[in-house]
Amino acid sequence: MSAETESRGNHSRVVWNKGRLVGQKRPLRPREVWAIRVRLQMKRSKRDLAMFNLAIDSKLRGCDLVALQVDDVAAGGSVRDRATIIQHKTGRPVQFEITEQTEQTRASLQEWLNVRSADRGPYVFPSRDHAQPHVTARQYAPAGMDSSAYGTHSLRRTKAAQIYRKTGNLRAVQLLLGMAT
Repeated sequence: MSAETESRGNHSRVVWNKGRLVGQKRPLRPREVWAIRVRLQMKRSKRDLAMFNLAIDSKLRGCDLVALQVDDVAAGGSVRDRATIIQHKTGRPVQFEITEQTEQTRASLQEWLNVRSADRGPYVFPSRDHAQPHVTARQYAPAGMDSSAYGTHSLRRTKAAQIYRKTGNLRAVQLLLGMAT
């Protein structure tokens, strides 16, 4: 039997991951982050730019990012400095900052919240499909990101990898990602 097929009784089928890069995908490089940001700015895609910037800077998993509610990240119409959410995977709280140092994130998130229709529900990134309350984790990968080399988890790992390269402090990175160990 070839490596391209899998046998189940009398039936053979093509393996789902034939020709695909599987396993952990690498974080984005700074120049790739910059290129995606520029592309999203040129497209004037406020929602996608806010989602991309927040994904990079918050270091949240995709399921947690798309489930963010406006009250989690804003108060009185302004973006908060810091937010705390309960992680879907672990059930543990994780805190992230949306500080002036992450000015691009604050600005893009504020712009998105200013144009986002308030009647779309409590979620920061409501779904365009009214059957779904918010976008799904699969829907938030930005345009121009090579899905064979990167995944949505690459966005979570990008800033963590940059911090680790600068500090060499693995424990600090683990704490930033909300990991127990």
